[in-house]
Amino acid sequence: MDAISYERATDVSAAIKAAQQPGVAFIGGGTNLLDLMKGGIARPVKLVDITHIAGLNTVSELPDGGLRIGALVRNSDAANHTWIRERYPLLSQAFLAGASAQLRNMATVGGNLMQRTRCYYFYDTGFPQCNKRTPGSGCAAIEGNSRIHAILGASAQCIATNPSDMSVALAALDAVVHVNGPHGERTIAFAEFHRLAGDHPEVDTTLQPGELITSVDLPPPLFAQHSHYLKVRDRASYAFALVSVAAALQMDGNTVKTVRIALGGVAHKPWRATATEQALTGQPLSRDTLRSAAALAVRDARSYRDNGFKIELAQRAIVRAVSTAGGVA
Repeated sequence: MDAISYERATDVSAAIKAAQQPGVAFIGGGTNLLDLMKGGIARPVKLVDITHIAGLNTVSELPDGGLRIGALVRNSDAANHTWIRERYPLLSQAFLAGASAQLRNMATVGGNLMQRTRCYYFYDTGFPQCNKRTPGSGCAAIEGNSRIHAILGASAQCIATNPSDMSVALAALDAVVHVNGPHGERTIAFAEFHRLAGDHPEVDTTLQPGELITSVDLPPPLFAQHSHYLKVRDRASYAFALVSVAAALQMDGNTVKTVRIALGGVAHKPWRATATEQALTGQPLSRDTLRSAAALAVRDARSYRDNGFKIELAQRAIVRAVSTAGGVA
């Protein structure tokens, strides 16, 4: 067993200071990190416990009417928080679609953002080919079992997908991530937080070494009346999405005034369907319009041996999610 040192941080500054060496990992709920450690995929030399830092486990109102969700807020608490349920039901639905009740009671918002892929080849160290786990070794999924893998934004180096439900909703809501690190505080637009695989699939986010997520900000609520999170999966609970859709709309009668659509289960990061959004904006919401617009979301899709079904599934899921959000029968 590898030797691991442990330090409990009392504030953000202490946590950042404790992490200024290679091989240090912050730990909150630990629901993903501990799995990775047990499997020999993550091998931190030191764990910095951030669970006792005051102020990171609260939800507060912002002056513009938005919300700030601390990085240590548990997924179950966020899902059931009155302000989130009433003002951002899309996010509450996404939280409740993820994992199991027991895991949601432990998992944190910050940790959810940092989830690593559930690619079979990444988790099974018996397969030596995984560029995400061992850069330069190859991607076994490309010629292997690709059923759960990406159809959008993949690269020749990796076709893994991001597993987070929460992140799909946050992408649709245009959230902002606050981080603090050795060079001070900064904010990251949610669209820029996760990376596509590119030539470096081992790097999941744009966080810099030693940076700690402190909170996630939601803009003023615009979509409380018309939003829906749809998760298509192999079984009703404790399964990751084959395709998921976060749909949020502002309606003017039957006309789409504003729309946000993000997809999960299809790419290395939550995928904004911007072409579909543009096609729907200003249009009456009908099944025919939706089907045409949904096709735009997958016009650049590429399938592999086992996941071609996702191209059609993604379109149908968009139609269903947006129809439900907009109240179209």
